[in-house]
Amino acid sequence: MNLLQSYQSGIDSYDEILDVNGLVKPHWRALFSTMEKLGLDELKIRNQEIISKLRENGVTYNVYESPDGMNRPWQLDPIPFLIEQKEWNGIAKGLQQRALLLDLILRDIYGPRNLVKDAVIPAELVFDNTGFCRPCVDIKLPASRQLMLYAADMARGPDGQMWILDRRTQAPSGSGYCLENRIVMSKLIPELADGMYVSKLSPFFNSLQNTVLRLSDKSKDAPNIVYLTPGPNNEAYFEHAYLASYLGYTLAQGDDLMVRNGFVWLKSIDGLQKVDVIIRRIDDDWCDPLELREDSRLGVPGLLQAIRMGNVQVLNPPGSSVLENHAFLAFMENICQYFLGEKLIMPSVATWWCGHKKELNYVVNHIDELIIKKANRKSRFRSIYGRLLTKSKKAELIAMISAHPHEYIAQQEVSLSTTPSLIDGNIVPRYAALRAFLVADENGYHVMQGGLTRSSPVKDRFVISNQYGGLSKDTWIVSDKTDVAQEKIVLNAPASVNRHISLPSRSAENLFWVGRYCERTMAVIKFMNITINVLNLDRNFGGSAKQEHIKFLLQSLTHLSSTYPGFIDEDDLLLDPYPEIIDLVSNHNRPGTIAANIGAFLNSVSAVRNQWDLEIWRIVDHIDKGYHEIKNASSMNSNNIQKTLDGLYNNMFMFLGVISESMPRDNSFLLLETGKLIERILSRVSVIQSNFGVKNAESVENELIEATLINHHLLVNYRQIYKSQLSVEAMLDMVLLEKRLPFSIVYMLDELKKNLGKLPSTTRGERLNDAQKSVLEASTLVKLASISALSKCDKNLERIDLFHLLSEISRLISSVSFSLTNMYFSHTMMQHSFFNPVDNDKDEI
Repeated sequence: MNLLQSYQSGIDSYDEILDVNGLVKPHWRALFSTMEKLGLDELKIRNQEIISKLRENGVTYNVYESPDGMNRPWQLDPIPFLIEQKEWNGIAKGLQQRALLLDLILRDIYGPRNLVKDAVIPAELVFDNTGFCRPCVDIKLPASRQLMLYAADMARGPDGQMWILDRRTQAPSGSGYCLENRIVMSKLIPELADGMYVSKLSPFFNSLQNTVLRLSDKSKDAPNIVYLTPGPNNEAYFEHAYLASYLGYTLAQGDDLMVRNGFVWLKSIDGLQKVDVIIRRIDDDWCDPLELREDSRLGVPGLLQAIRMGNVQVLNPPGSSVLENHAFLAFMENICQYFLGEKLIMPSVATWWCGHKKELNYVVNHIDELIIKKANRKSRFRSIYGRLLTKSKKAELIAMISAHPHEYIAQQEVSLSTTPSLIDGNIVPRYAALRAFLVADENGYHVMQGGLTRSSPVKDRFVISNQYGGLSKDTWIVSDKTDVAQEKIVLNAPASVNRHISLPSRSAENLFWVGRYCERTMAVIKFMNITINVLNLDRNFGGSAKQEHIKFLLQSLTHLSSTYPGFIDEDDLLLDPYPEIIDLVSNHNRPGTIAANIGAFLNSVSAVRNQWDLEIWRIVDHIDKGYHEIKNASSMNSNNIQKTLDGLYNNMFMFLGVISESMPRDNSFLLLETGKLIERILSRVSVIQSNFGVKNAESVENELIEATLINHHLLVNYRQIYKSQLSVEAMLDMVLLEKRLPFSIVYMLDELKKNLGKLPSTTRGERLNDAQKSVLEASTLVKLASISALSKCDKNLERIDLFHLLSEISRLISSVSFSLTNMYFSHTMMQHSFFNPVDNDKDEI
């Protein structure tokens, strides 16, 4: 039995591969023929490659309160969802009609409200609708259409037609995942498209860019377009960063924006930059805490007033969520006749609004056949299947509906179509639904030639939401030939080149800390490995010289990581240092440990993920894997710990290397490098100060010199110059003053001074800002220092001059970080503080 026959034997309801006569559709037959050639084993191998690729690319869909952590990898079924082009053309017409109709409803609700006046819809659908925002009555875009973006969920009903199940109108999600699905499929399993033409997705994004440009201030050469996200904790944050990068827009959070003099401004390190268009992914309620939810920390105070004044355009305009009320489905046929004088092209799933007595009676009498939902989506009410309830539970449900009938709708429970899915290594039928995407353009509404299909992983259950484990599919609109040459994105209107890209202050701060946390982690790993190597060479503390030298290394490790008290004055830990070392590696709840530093690094990297290309993100994925390994370090021996630490160190070095080779030398790069250099200087100063602040026996100092040179990547260079003679004076000369060595203090200070000089100036009337002055002072102190004086010690064997010099350098360089915060990052602080922090409404896909 071949794959197709095997699959057909498992079909027990209407399936996508069959036409109305029960015959296999030609393109599905071609797809199964190709899968047959590949073989099921190869298909399973490709599926694993898809899983790995999605993880490497950092494609995630965040799940709140998930035991596996928020960043859950995106799930993509290797078997696409096929729709023939001719059928899709008919579906597209139905979708365009729906979009036009919803746009008319939106304009009417926030305008004359003729639908209510003429009793086409009940008043409750407007005034008792949680999506109806009274402050948005006068919010309008300067365009013929207000509903610029629209997504429709649909599935094939028992009659063989696609039925509309649901809609997204305020901040439609999923188009970015469509694009990533297509890219991954085309790279890892291109053979599946043999013998058929698959329509491209790029024209949709082309239309989106043109729509945004038409809304922007045409008097500007380069409009400032912002992609507004709730932030890294939102479910679809990957998509927000992905689309912002793909479309070339600035990714920003609410606190990156402010309203002043009726305009919206982006807070960047160059100062305030006027914003022309905002594509929002924040739900209506959270957009403006001055006029909507006052506890919102996601929106922009004063945004609605700026829109009213015509000083910024927002897609979709706030208030669009009024259309997401489930009850509208019950009235769409009448609304269509009222506005367009025609019937709906695409049917909706049968829906009853319980606010009418006749419909309420029907729902009560047919509860076993229906699915009960709250009319208002924001009520967080899970659908109830009447047939699954006991007699007493049905009575409770009916009583609940009867008490507040206008709050509930009922929908017919129908058998929707299934589609082939790869589940546990077998191709089996599963329920599926398709989300289609539309954008308003100069000709009406442009429909994406594809969409986001989601299928249920569970047999005979319609569980497609990614929140509950639904699988995604690439959607192919297929034909035997292509009629029109399909191009990549080419803007119709010539876009002026904006060579300078504004960097939001929040992004700038995160980039700065990416550099710091990366270098901080590497510094601790480097010195820990040096210390572990010494411990492995001499586990017996019997020799007093060895004991002293290891003691100093362990104490330096505590100073470097700031994990006090650690090895400072803790004799028990010095006798058996491994438990403390393991804790320094694995305890992610203890500030200063390797695990805590990597966790902070990964958070900062994720917060600016639109800055990274795929090569960098794949390295981040390897670092993330190492992070999860070291959190279990308590079950590892010292050799395994070192192996994992070596891998982490190499990956973080690679991360910095790829950035150095590929990242544009703009403010983003300069801030990351600045953070890296500040941390590198502070860590090296800490080690030198801990190891040589006090003079020790020659044998001990020789060991400390060698460890310090290794830590500075200078041991080979030192041996080439000084052979085997170890001298504190020669070592200090090299690690402090050698201008040609990248890890010498003077070299790093000079590089830091150069970086600061290239960052935007915030001084008025002064040549140098506070950060530059601090670095210049530190550099001058080092360059004027006498190495022989630094090497000498007093009668208490303390190197006072060296200790004071290094303390002053540490103080000055630490002050650089504070100065940068005041200059560039201080306005990332909350500009409004209301109540407890809240998350955006769930952006379910």
